[in-house]
Amino acid sequence: MFTLDRTDHRMVSMLRADARYSWEAYEFTRRAVTYASDVVFATGTHVSGKELLEAIRRLGPDRYGVLTREVFASWGVHATDDFGEIVFNLVDARLLSKTDEDSREDFRAVYSFDEAFSPAAYWQEALESSV
Repeated sequence: MFTLDRTDHRMVSMLRADARYSWEAYEFTRRAVTYASDVVFATGTHVSGKELLEAIRRLGPDRYGVLTREVFASWGVHATDDFGEIVFNLVDARLLSKTDEDSREDFRAVYSFDEAFSPAAYWQEALESSV
């Protein structure tokens, strides 16, 4: 897995062109792509938008616990659509690749952050995984 270099001219240009999202949002998304490919779906290959969003739904609470929604908001990420914008910014910067079937539409309103990242959802998931 590689990390995104804050000094890479592609990252700098992308962050200047679209200031809606922080560097951390891009780095988390890149890590989530690897997590989806290597862990969640264990294909080691390309993952779809919906697969990436499922990996984000799992990885966010694993990393940030009940504060996931707040952490994402601090990065400028408020909905699954935002992760689609981040992915396609990374594609446009040639930091991620896509297939002809991939589109921003794959990320449109897939799940509600209020539901997926609520404290109740976090604790329910924690209870289920400990059994």
